[in-house]
Amino acid sequence: MTFVLDDSLLDDASRLVDTDTDGLLRMAALAGAQVRSVTETASEVGLDELGGDRPRALVLLARPGVAPAACHLLAALLGPSCPMPVVVVDTMPSWIGPLDVVLAHSDDPADPVMAESVALASRRGAALVLTLPPEGPVAAAVAGRARWLVPRIPVPAALSFSHVLTAGIAVTTALGLLRTETEALADEVDAEAAQCHPDREVATNPAKSLALRLADRSPLVWGVDRPATAVAEHAAFALGRHAGFPCDVADYAQAVTRHALHRAGASVGSETDLFADPEDTAGALLRVLLVSTRVDAAGERSAVAALPGADVLAPAESASEDVVVRSMILAIRIDFAALYLGLAAGAVGGSGPSALAAH
Repeated sequence: MTFVLDDSLLDDASRLVDTDTDGLLRMAALAGAQVRSVTETASEVGLDELGGDRPRALVLLARPGVAPAACHLLAALLGPSCPMPVVVVDTMPSWIGPLDVVLAHSDDPADPVMAESVALASRRGAALVLTLPPEGPVAAAVAGRARWLVPRIPVPAALSFSHVLTAGIAVTTALGLLRTETEALADEVDAEAAQCHPDREVATNPAKSLALRLADRSPLVWGVDRPATAVAEHAAFALGRHAGFPCDVADYAQAVTRHALHRAGASVGSETDLFADPEDTAGALLRVLLVSTRVDAAGERSAVAALPGADVLAPAESASEDVVVRSMILAIRIDFAALYLGLAAGAVGGSGPSALAAH
């Protein structure tokens, strides 16, 4: 199945706002505010107290929703040189104990698996940091024996990527593992949200441009480095959540081993091939999107050489060189692009005319 976009919606800001009856575009623009809110909360709850003795392990408990991609990104940012094991799980490991630090997130405060997991960690004496509202079965399971980075900015759980990732940054900063200037991060995210604002035309709006590039093809979203692959994972979540839009996600090194699909991707013409016959090549209905979070990355150059028709999803040249900043910028751009597609499809927002038609 492919999708055809009525691009007139994207160039009509007032119609977009009317269609967005839930205010999702406005809430997506609050990502920078989420960053600042977490930073303030971290200082209030004494998160710096985690920085005593080095923990045995950092456990990132990521329940289904926005958390897995955010936690995989945090683990990728820490990298193999991290002086302690970093484990991403969806249930608490049986070996959890008093020497471990746990960062846990679920989109659902009533998540029974989360409640059982944090109860185990609490009984075993692990240091617990929770990033969801302190209510329901999860809150009852820890009975006050946790630090809460409560989400104070009212956005849907699916738009809380910035909250979860910034919570991870706060924890790893307290542990002396990662250094990121969160105020600068918030400023960069605000700048990206301004670029993606509904009032900006497609030609100068990176999210609208991305939505157009994705609309008429089945996307292969491949990361050229570990953080980029985690961002690609978030793309699959956001596109599926907001637009009902499937995509393939892989690390580029893994994508190369899937020979038939990689060959099809290599046959894709670039977006400038306006006169190409869509029946001419195996990859005619595909769009290869190479996600890159590093400046002048060797992996990106190698992938582009092998896939000359691929699009590269990367921050603007003027963006910070900090991989944390660049990764969050791309995640926010993807959220906006998914919302634009979803609004056009009628998958989210009001009951305006659908601009995506199945063929």
